[in-house]
Amino acid sequence: MAGKPEVSEYGSVDPAPASDGTKIEDMKSILLDDSARMFERMRIVFKFRNIRTPISCLALCEAFSTKSALLRHELAYVLGQMQMDEALPALIDRLSDVDEHVMVRHEAAEALGAIGNLTAQPILERYLSDSCIEVSESCEVALDLLDWVAKSSMG
Repeated sequence: MAGKPEVSEYGSVDPAPASDGTKIEDMKSILLDDSARMFERMRIVFKFRNIRTPISCLALCEAFSTKSALLRHELAYVLGQMQMDEALPALIDRLSDVDEHVMVRHEAAEALGAIGNLTAQPILERYLSDSCIEVSESCEVALDLLDWVAKSSMG
């Protein structure tokens, strides 16, 4: 039987297996290279997510400079999975950029909720009435998640 994609430690089936690279700087240079193959760049995204250190998190944040909206969307998604406060500024920037692709803004909003840090609350509230329904609804979901996390931690 042919191999199947593995379920990650985050409970998701990733669109590419994590890279088997070991040198952070080498992987980062491929991730930031818009001419590199998307599959290899995606593999590095999941490798950095799995490493889950401030350095790997910030490398992912730096990759928001890519021209690819698909990759920026995936970056926001994995940063939400990682749940690291280091990602907050980059995700807030993506949500706040009204020229950003709607799928990236929506994913940035959801990631801000997933991180669970209440410092994201004001920015999420600001975009509750965004003209893009995908963004406003994602902010609503993210705020509900922040509220749920806050109540859960009190109990």
